[in-house]
Amino acid sequence: MSCNYAKSLSPYPNKGTVGMAEQEQPRHEWEPLAARLARLMAQSSCTVLHTGAGVSTASGIPDFRGPRGVWTLEAKGEEPPPPACGVSFDEARPTLAHEAIRRLVDEGLVQHVVTQNIDGLHLRSGLGPDHVSDMHGNVMVEKCNLCGREAVRPTAVPTVGLKFTGALCQATNRVGRPCRGRMRDTVLDWEDDLPEPQLSRATQFSKDAHLSICLGTSLQIFPCRQLPLLCKKTGGKLCIVNLQKTPLDSKADIRIFARVDDVLKEVCSRLGIHLHFPETQHQRPSPQST
Repeated sequence: MSCNYAKSLSPYPNKGTVGMAEQEQPRHEWEPLAARLARLMAQSSCTVLHTGAGVSTASGIPDFRGPRGVWTLEAKGEEPPPPACGVSFDEARPTLAHEAIRRLVDEGLVQHVVTQNIDGLHLRSGLGPDHVSDMHGNVMVEKCNLCGREAVRPTAVPTVGLKFTGALCQATNRVGRPCRGRMRDTVLDWEDDLPEPQLSRATQFSKDAHLSICLGTSLQIFPCRQLPLLCKKTGGKLCIVNLQKTPLDSKADIRIFARVDDVLKEVCSRLGIHLHFPETQHQRPSPQST
């Protein structure tokens, strides 16, 4: 869960602005904006999504900088009560937002997803690894220290910070001999460099994008914060969907203060995509700010 993950990280003083107020537009205000976003998506030949913690809060995983986020409570010197720590990464299930994103990729309306989330829910939604760049790692993926092979785990890694997980590489070399490498987690600590090829791939897609859409992120962490702006250099459009204000709001062509699940459901409907997603899978209507 987010609390255990947060405690596993090294001490770091600059976690950005936390605890900012959230605001939610009434539906009659954001629905026309969602309709405009759907039209832009239909016209765009390259759309890139940038996702943060707000995409996963409906699964029961708490955010970090919302009014009751993990970093917000830490700044107040408070320990999150057990309910606020949410479900474990193993228990969490993809949300309606994850399902919508996968369908948009399948339909060719989204070309790539750049995510700061480590929860692995994009992968578990069925989104192929070629379509997503995990900028901060993935608790469901480990990597061999010798051959570089990545493997998807059935359960979350027990470590954070590119440490050995205790698993051995199951790959074989060209002559059929076992690799004998040791597996490391892929989850970054504060001081770790962003991984390749994820960073290069995310940067290139962001440059090529005609439309960048930020979903559930307060856009405070570099360099991920700057990637959505790259499309503006070639005349692209920027849309931000988040309940808190972000540093890029003044640059946005469309700014929606609403819940990610609601907006994506409306966008998909207007694009003729019906989501087969039971409402009972929404475990809690959590705030949506990274």
